Amino acid sequence: MKTRLLTGLLSLLMPAMVMAGEYDLTVDRVKIDTGDFVKEGIGYNGASPGPVMRFKEGENVKINVTNNLDEMTSIHWHGLILPFDQDGVPGISFPGIKPGETFTYEFPIQQAGTYWFHSHSGFQEPDGAYGSIVIEPEGREPFRYDREYVVQLTDKHPHSGDRIMRNLKMMPDYYNREQQTVGEFFSDVSKNGLMNTVSDRMAWGGMRMMKADVEDLQGFTGLINGKGPSQNWTGIFEPGERIRLRFINSSAMTYFDIRIPGLDMTVVQADGNNVQPVSVDEFRIGVAETYDVIVRPKDEQAYTIFAESMGRSGYARATLAPEEGMEAAVPQLREPARLTMADMSGMHGMDHGSMAGMDHGNMDMGSSDDMSAMDHSNMAGMDHGSMAMGKESPSDPFYAKGSGLVPTAANGGKFLSYADLKAQNPLYEDREPTKEVELRLTGNMERYTWSINGVKYEDADPIRLKYGERVRFKFVNETMMTHPMHLHGMWSILDVGAGQWNPIKHTISVNPGTTVYMETEVDEPGQWAFHCHLSYHAAAGMFRKVIVEGGPESTQAKTDAAAEEGGEA
Repeated sequence: MKTRLLTGLLSLLMPAMVMAGEYDLTVDRVKIDTGDFVKEGIGYNGASPGPVMRFKEGENVKINVTNNLDEMTSIHWHGLILPFDQDGVPGISFPGIKPGETFTYEFPIQQAGTYWFHSHSGFQEPDGAYGSIVIEPEGREPFRYDREYVVQLTDKHPHSGDRIMRNLKMMPDYYNREQQTVGEFFSDVSKNGLMNTVSDRMAWGGMRMMKADVEDLQGFTGLINGKGPSQNWTGIFEPGERIRLRFINSSAMTYFDIRIPGLDMTVVQADGNNVQPVSVDEFRIGVAETYDVIVRPKDEQAYTIFAESMGRSGYARATLAPEEGMEAAVPQLREPARLTMADMSGMHGMDHGSMAGMDHGNMDMGSSDDMSAMDHSNMAGMDHGSMAMGKESPSDPFYAKGSGLVPTAANGGKFLSYADLKAQNPLYEDREPTKEVELRLTGNMERYTWSINGVKYEDADPIRLKYGERVRFKFVNETMMTHPMHLHGMWSILDVGAGQWNPIKHTISVNPGTTVYMETEVDEPGQWAFHCHLSYHAAAGMFRKVIVEGGPESTQAKTDAAAEEGGEA
């Protein structure tokens, strides 16, 4: 009794005292066995993926990272809110970690949820340098579960990241294995008629583009927690339990459509932030996103976790079962997705990703011909979305009308949309933005260059924001690819039309031919990265530095010092 009383008095006298956690990570050369092939890669603490790092909201963490490579490295704590000089982006946040050196990250944990970490140096992340983060909240969760598993996805390719980039620069469709066939032509003729089919093929040929350009990188093996489909990672459950699955997409380039045949999923968290529960049969997880779902298997049987790539070129697979060794049927891949003219914003003459064949880098930004003056979210153009393909396409407000990428659930049930996401509790006061920044997502597929507003990173000025303002970002996707845009260091409030209940995210997917808005409370001073999270798009130029000016004097001094150092990420 006396001991409990003393403990209670101490807690009242020292409410701000928080225990610090200390962790050690090594960056190593590792062997990665996918079940299909074995390759050399990069990992943490001798493995890829690295360990599940578990923190508690409110603690201060110290992480000692030792570089055992013969090259520079770094670790970025994806989605964590922290001081900018701990963010881990070479050339923006800090210089990087030299071979043989140990760098100590120190920062407070100001949030809870599911996140991940990865290298921000070269192509070390697609080569295996990634891991997961689970942060326990200070209070109780607004949902119940009996056990939990991290389900970390990636697309492991036999080629190294450097080799993949060289091949894409040499031939942008080098890894495209889903080209249209003669058989598909005759199938389209039977469904849509000869003239419609020929007209459709001529339109795409005139733009030097292909309907099959959904994924830049095919030929991968999908991994879940480091295991390929044949290795079958398995999570154990007792029938009737509520199981929390923390899905993390750590892929270099691949979007996955997730389903567990025989089980409903309740989405309870997106990008680490609690959302109002949504029951779904399937959901699409963009590169770098996280979703937490609750499932409740009631029968003593195995269930397949099936993660099918958006382009239907590959998959990852795992199992939930009452005991090891049990398996369930693995679904067949669905028909490959095909782009439509709607995904091109209805614009003819686009040069394989560059709108209307124009070089946006040299466009007169004051011209009335500037494509940014158009609201691509409402563009119907010639309404080639369906191209008389025989039936009405499903709709989703975050895809172009008639897009070939609009997802549908395999069982005909509910597929999650961004429009379904509503915050569990508003994080910020709902207020009017103080300014708008337009970011046109641009590129040229023939040269495999990617850019923002037609300018690659190395040629661009930083985006400058003022501490304390509320900025509305307008993304206009003028390319045929989907881009997961990630702003470091600050939350992204995705506009789904829900006002103060708009969801809080760290990565926002922008589909072809669409305009998407997000708002940001500029509450973290310093220098930050802002980029497409497709590894080879970021490396090819779809990247910006963001400088937040003002704020606490001590932080401003660090920002000024970092700006003087310069450098590239």
